[in-house]
Amino acid sequence: MIKQIAVFLENKEGRASACCKVLKEAGVNLLALSIADTKDFGILRMITDNNEKALSVLQGAGFLSSMVELVGLEVPDKAGALSDLLIELGEEGINVEYMYSYAGVDGHAKIAFKTAAPDKAVEILKAHGAKLI
Repeated sequence: MIKQIAVFLENKEGRASACCKVLKEAGVNLLALSIADTKDFGILRMITDNNEKALSVLQGAGFLSSMVELVGLEVPDKAGALSDLLIELGEEGINVEYMYSYAGVDGHAKIAFKTAAPDKAVEILKAHGAKLI
């Protein structure tokens, strides 16, 4: 499992910058980042090199934030590798609520996703030879 920080931001100029500045000043390195927005607010999702510290400094700076567990895996960098695993999850009734990828090494992509049934997802992925992170 991977821990992720979710930060709710007003959808206005400078909010993402202010959030990242807090992390910079605390010496927290961003490993992955995703922003989803609506007209009024955005959700900044991130994986850092120190999620506990990141959460603490963000909350201390007044950012509404929380820690969430995601399923993490590596998939080979080849056509259909992710599709095959998603098909297996879907056939077992596992819904992927959201997903993002980030840089991997040695010909693999790192994938993080949220599901309401993470333990079952991990079991299915293991049974199909997925490399979990």
